[in-house]
Amino acid sequence: MTALGTTVREATATRSRAPQILARCRALVRPALMEAVGRSHPWVGEMAGYSFGWCGVGGAPAAGSGGKGVRQALAVLGAEAAGAPARAGVPAAVAVELVHAFSLLHDDIMDGDPTRRGRATVWKAYGTGPAVLAGDALFALAVETLALQPPPAGADAVRLLSGALGDLVRGQADDLLFAARPWSGPERVRPDAYRAMAEGKTGALLGCAAALGAVLAGASPAAAAALDRAGRHLGVAFQVVDDVLGIWGDPSVTGKPVHGDLRERKKTFPVLAALDSPAPAARRLAVLLERDGDPGEAAALAEAAGGRAAALAEAGRQLAAAESALADAPLAAGAVGDLRSLIGFAVRRDL
Repeated sequence: MTALGTTVREATATRSRAPQILARCRALVRPALMEAVGRSHPWVGEMAGYSFGWCGVGGAPAAGSGGKGVRQALAVLGAEAAGAPARAGVPAAVAVELVHAFSLLHDDIMDGDPTRRGRATVWKAYGTGPAVLAGDALFALAVETLALQPPPAGADAVRLLSGALGDLVRGQADDLLFAARPWSGPERVRPDAYRAMAEGKTGALLGCAAALGAVLAGASPAAAAALDRAGRHLGVAFQVVDDVLGIWGDPSVTGKPVHGDLRERKKTFPVLAALDSPAPAARRLAVLLERDGDPGEAAALAEAAGGRAAALAEAGRQLAAAESALADAPLAAGAVGDLRSLIGFAVRRDL
């Protein structure tokens, strides 16, 4: 069994609570999130509502999914982990959900993605310029939400969010630059560079979410830092698992075409780990990728070179590091149990 399988199996009993935890946190946060969006320009608010699945183009109410709400749940649980009531983490949850939505709006434009969660992305539905504007508005609302909190926690929260956003931008920039780098030779992307990218692009906001809830609840710096570390490790694990699913996942489950990431020539962890292997299949894989060869053959070579196994082992190590960060911090035991449930649920996706 892989390290990921072992780590997640140990959490199976608690992971089953995750859907209820997510539902509880969404119900708590949604009124405040809708109130924050309501402070924006009506047209911008409509686009934001569309991105959350609350309405269709034109503003007619809709019952679409706005996602699982992992980040907002982390913020609520971060407050509870600090020994405060769940409501203390709501402003943090609103801020990180607004930032996450902002990042998705801009990511979809940068990646040229026409759909998200089964319908047109905001830029396809409203246009590129309006989608950029909506993303900017969501970012401004996120900062305002934290700045309105009483001092000194509000100011501390803004600084924490600012640092996480800087890391997110650096991670996104690296991810975009990876596309132009070769598959082989000294300039190729190595797994260590990928880890740093994934921590910034995905982990920074997850860590910030949990830490923000704790900061607004008056947690010690040590407790907030531990929650931030746990979220960052979760982010790397999540991204690596997403890469595995992007190559070998079942399209009926993932909603992505088979071998989709290879068709798009993305620099994913399983492929980078395979290329770092001394196995003969690694050299054949590099040649195939340089020639833009068949994605199915590339997937087989990446697996033969150990890329899939290396990715699952990496995800397992990152999950274990997240668990260790939680275990070593002065946090409320009940909330830590809920955090562990959420971590296992977020990463284990039909591997």
